[in-house]
Amino acid sequence: MTDMMKSFGSKVFNDRVMKEKLSEKTYEKLQNTIKRGTTINSDIAGEIAEAMKNWAIENGATHFTHWFHPLSGATAEKHESFVAGAGGGKIRLEFSPGNLVKGETDASSFPSGGLRDTFEARGYTAWDPTSYAFIRDHVLYIPTIFFSYSGEALDHKTPLLRSMEALSTQAVRVLKALGNPTIDHVKATAGAEQEYFLVDKKYFDQREDLLFTGRTLVGAMTPKGQEMDDHYYGTIKTRVYEFMSDLNEALWELGIQAKTEHNEVAPSQHELANNYLTVNVSADQNNLTMDVMKKIARQHGLECLLHEKPFAGINGSGKHNNWSLKTDDGVNLLDPGETPSENAQFLVFLCAVIKAVDEYQDLIRISIASAGNDHRLGASEAPPAIVSIFVGDELEEILESIENDTAHKDKGRAPFKVNIHTIPSFPKDNTDRNRTSPFAFTGNKFEFRMPGSSASIATPNTILNTVVAEVLKGFADTLEQTENLDEEVHALIKKTIKEHKRIIFNGNGYDESWLTEAEKRGLSNLKSTPEALAHYLDPKNVDVMVNNGILTETECRSRYEIYLEKYYKTVRIEALTLLDMTRKDILPAVNRYTAELKRALTVDESLGILDKESYTYKNCIELTGLSKKIYTDCTALQKKLDAYTGTDNQETAFFFHDEIIPLMSSLRSSIDQAEVCTDRTCWPMPSYRELLFGLD
Repeated sequence: MTDMMKSFGSKVFNDRVMKEKLSEKTYEKLQNTIKRGTTINSDIAGEIAEAMKNWAIENGATHFTHWFHPLSGATAEKHESFVAGAGGGKIRLEFSPGNLVKGETDASSFPSGGLRDTFEARGYTAWDPTSYAFIRDHVLYIPTIFFSYSGEALDHKTPLLRSMEALSTQAVRVLKALGNPTIDHVKATAGAEQEYFLVDKKYFDQREDLLFTGRTLVGAMTPKGQEMDDHYYGTIKTRVYEFMSDLNEALWELGIQAKTEHNEVAPSQHELANNYLTVNVSADQNNLTMDVMKKIARQHGLECLLHEKPFAGINGSGKHNNWSLKTDDGVNLLDPGETPSENAQFLVFLCAVIKAVDEYQDLIRISIASAGNDHRLGASEAPPAIVSIFVGDELEEILESIENDTAHKDKGRAPFKVNIHTIPSFPKDNTDRNRTSPFAFTGNKFEFRMPGSSASIATPNTILNTVVAEVLKGFADTLEQTENLDEEVHALIKKTIKEHKRIIFNGNGYDESWLTEAEKRGLSNLKSTPEALAHYLDPKNVDVMVNNGILTETECRSRYEIYLEKYYKTVRIEALTLLDMTRKDILPAVNRYTAELKRALTVDESLGILDKESYTYKNCIELTGLSKKIYTDCTALQKKLDAYTGTDNQETAFFFHDEIIPLMSSLRSSIDQAEVCTDRTCWPMPSYRELLFGLD
């Protein structure tokens, strides 16, 4: 284990390095950009570039890259060496202000949703100075945005940065109207809880479905799963602990505040949580974390699975997004304080979030929609597809008292009583946690529990920032014109509660009765990605993005097409992979084992001892029927894929959801039954037994 104090941030061009390498004037200007979002002046870019290059080379870097987040879902990078020329047997190293501030890349092969023709190839990356540059594998990484020749956003980060500015502008207006004239900037913060699975790489390499799709398309469940709850928070296995230790060191060097690690509920499932940071930095660090996790896992002979549902029958993986608001003087606007009923500022911002989530529940659902997440939402490990807010009993009582103009008595925080005298006393939290809620208030932040484990948190945070900014804009318009602030604040909070309390639900989101209750309340229940995306271009959703300067109408439409295309292409790859496995691996294996059984039965018959009630006879009959059913389902799936000729993305997405996925499920059911009936030594791929319980 390295010295944490020395190693943390050692690969990052952070505040400490900037202070050491830059002049005082340049350092102050850059800090103003980072902390307050001011525009960086071109006159200091040269000094920053030179300092960054020298620092990078001192730390072993030979190349630099503009690191960005295209709409393909993965991060992207193109490496350029510092070598600029040679003469007299020596090379010249160069990193100009232009190299730092702007890059050019071929944008034609990244998703654009019809924004550009293939022959229009030029794309640009631009430095995001609010997110620290870092060194990885001898390369200087510069966090950037990515946009087209005509200025349209081609990435996840550009709209996120725009949403941060929109939110800050409106939050500052509200704060000043409430009597806080010195606040000039508000930042959204986020912290991601990353769930993942680890499997032995030798088993992973033998599974075509894991290789191509990230999840098992077939697999019979083992006799033991997670029903004993013995894996959750259990002792971490040696191999996993060694992986976690190396992962922590790698992340700490990159300035990533890896904080919490533990076993999750399902076998071979784990979690890593980072501390909260400004939302764009948090998004960058989470993307980097996922990449580092995969690399470190392979160094340990493991494979890190980030798919939302790698295994049927056990928990999938999510990425809880903890979101809050913080002023430039360090005040958390979602901290209720000791007496939340008297904290008008907190109640105003709380109500803004409540109204925003209610009015844009479909857009929030869309922000986390994906083919992988469809397998997870609504299952026992994830919230339902219905968006609702948990606020806890105390806050609900406060909101009800305001709505009804009745007095509320703050109960304070009573001490826990566990009836053991040696246990130190500590105050009880004001509210419990609700693991079934998609959007839960957890003390001084909201925990958005719907995002999937493989997704970037940039998009859900962009939507959260935007819809809250839209509501705060209306609040500011009202509060700035009032002559009696106290009365207007009370009236505003009361009106918001009355009109949007339907979104508040503190009960069990897994209960079937909630489906009926939610429908009565008029809440949407968009169960699949195609259903959700059908609302992406609803006028109110486009308007909120356009009016707040987040996306243009053209950019909205392009994203709509990209998300639809990504959905059906994902399902298509899964279907083709399942067909390939069925024809080349599963049917041959089942037929070989069935032939063995038939040979044994032939011998028994020749000896006159054939028993039609025996295991061999019964199993042979069952496998013969299953083999026929597998072939029939396989043929039906192939014919359905071959016959489809649609070109409209929305129509195609619904086709794959409504027609292809049910056929895949039917085929899988037959295959899983056949696995149960087939000798373990004859099955052509590692089973759930090896995948889930194969780590020592």
